[in-house]
Amino acid sequence: MNHESYYSALLDSIETDASVAQIVRGVSWTAAVLSDGQAGVAMHTAGETVARGYETLVGLPAREAARAVLSWNLEEASEGMAVVNACLNRRSRMETLNTFYTDSALEGLALQGKTVGFVGHLLHHSGITEQLVSAAKEYFILEREPRPGDYPDSACETLLPRCDVVVITGSASVNKTMPRLLELSRNAFTVLTGPTVPLCPALLELGVDRLNGQVITERDAMLQKIVECRSSVNAFSRHWTLDAKR
Repeated sequence: MNHESYYSALLDSIETDASVAQIVRGVSWTAAVLSDGQAGVAMHTAGETVARGYETLVGLPAREAARAVLSWNLEEASEGMAVVNACLNRRSRMETLNTFYTDSALEGLALQGKTVGFVGHLLHHSGITEQLVSAAKEYFILEREPRPGDYPDSACETLLPRCDVVVITGSASVNKTMPRLLELSRNAFTVLTGPTVPLCPALLELGVDRLNGQVITERDAMLQKIVECRSSVNAFSRHWTLDAKR
């Protein structure tokens, strides 16, 4: 897995002719609304130390605007990722893919005796509970802003190759660490989870084992809420899971 193949898989999967009608930058989430009414979100990632590639994404064809995900201006990349998800994470596509609805990103996975790595503080998110992971032999949480008991994200180089199962927050696509995280996890069962995850079958062909993403179901309520507070988008979306065929 390398940087180019990962992002090419995303961008090459976009087929819509819609354009970007609106970008909403909330407290924790960035949302994109397309001219066909579809919406997508991505974790709002701070960082504007380099210039934007586009003055604005509004008005651009979605296929062009999605390329902002490649930007090293991370706030612009958040917008680009939200556009990608507005294109890919939509109910009409779920009906053509072999997806299933689940409350848990780890649905059906046996963790007994396994070493599990979480990139991002994912306990109590995506249906991942302490009871669920207690069956594992051991588990690690790697965080950019570690809490007590967490490992710093730099420990990924040492810990992820030891894991049998690795669960990665979708926001790693925005900050560009995702390709390296997947490379370090190449011998593990890999799960990408969270609202930022694109339900993109091409990623499964690159070695990802499971995509657990979200389709926005209540667009206007979600847009209002993410501006008002540091809110979850779970109440305004439905979780869908796409597994690789093995």
